[in-house]
Amino acid sequence: MWADLAPIGRDPDSHGYRRSAWTGADADCRTWFQEQAETRGLTYETDRNGNQWAWLGDPTAGDAVVTGSHLDSVPDGGAFDGPLGVVSSFAALDELRARGATFTKPLAITNFGDEEGARFGLACVGSRLTAGKLTREAAYELRDADGVSLPEAMEAAGYDPSTIGADPERLARIGAFVELHVEQGRALDLSGDAVGIASAIWPHGRWRFDFRGEANHAGTTRLVDRRDPMLSYAETVLAARREADLAGAVATFGKIAVEPNGVNAIPSLVRGWLDSRAADQDTLDTVVTAIEKAAREYADRHGIDLDVVRESFTPVVEFEHALRDELGTILREHTGQGRDIPVLGTGAGHDAGILSESIPTAMLFVRNPTGVSHSPAEYAAEDDCLAGVRALADVLEGLACR
Repeated sequence: MWADLAPIGRDPDSHGYRRSAWTGADADCRTWFQEQAETRGLTYETDRNGNQWAWLGDPTAGDAVVTGSHLDSVPDGGAFDGPLGVVSSFAALDELRARGATFTKPLAITNFGDEEGARFGLACVGSRLTAGKLTREAAYELRDADGVSLPEAMEAAGYDPSTIGADPERLARIGAFVELHVEQGRALDLSGDAVGIASAIWPHGRWRFDFRGEANHAGTTRLVDRRDPMLSYAETVLAARREADLAGAVATFGKIAVEPNGVNAIPSLVRGWLDSRAADQDTLDTVVTAIEKAAREYADRHGIDLDVVRESFTPVVEFEHALRDELGTILREHTGQGRDIPVLGTGAGHDAGILSESIPTAMLFVRNPTGVSHSPAEYAAEDDCLAGVRALADVLEGLACR
């Protein structure tokens, strides 16, 4: 399975993956998912929001145990973020069948669409729509860098965008959702464990900073006469790093748009997107407020107009303690070591976090020896990946085979 997925959407120059939602690479990944489902005799379906499902047992019976993740990527992303969870889900089912497990509940494997938000700027679109956290009207307003709207992209890919929206009936059939994911950090590497359990997802959001100045000639305009928004933006980037460091949080300006974007032109507009995350809401508020305050001071100093818009926000997600504890008990019993499985928080968002308010959710993490993610250097050793498959199989057996 891993070898089949490996070439899809891989850039020959960067060696990273470009699997944005509703593109050709995304379609190839979706075809792969459907083939994996049908090869195993599972009931395949695509829901109203374009998410894919592979069912073992009656999809309408209720109290189903669901696992899976996503197959799309950030620009030049790594091979493991998302696909490891989907591949491991099919592999865990194979493992349970090899054990001769008897399922007492329906089991489903899912691929949620557009988790990374690489094309339309909003993460977890598929799960947000399903959970009613993104309305059809708001989804219809999403556009990519070329001005293509989400419904236009879906339609071009062969899906009907008129059906998108909340899907409470589907969520009502699910008793538990468990997502396996490569760790996006080094906590497991530092503890020496191959697999861990998620405790919570840090609150996080995205803010757009629009610095507006005055376009002019780069060679003839005196420095003192310039209203250059790039200066205010650059100072704000440094302020973000400083404020995050002081608070023990993270803050990143990772995307920028410049107008008119000429080498010999002073910009009229510099638009930067801030991503910030922290272990708790108060810390996050403190960091973002301090960054905005600094940005406005810099803008005023250089005669720049500044607008700040919060484009998305996700509050802290505490995974259901009862399900989280049940996963710990199951894994402790199966390892036979009598030791607790590490429980750790994460600053990365996931579909499991979006769904957590609607259904009981939990996550397993697989060790990432470098901690690198959203990069071609993202990596997990084969032995650790197999340990993740076994752990997921153990959990699914404990939840769905009693």
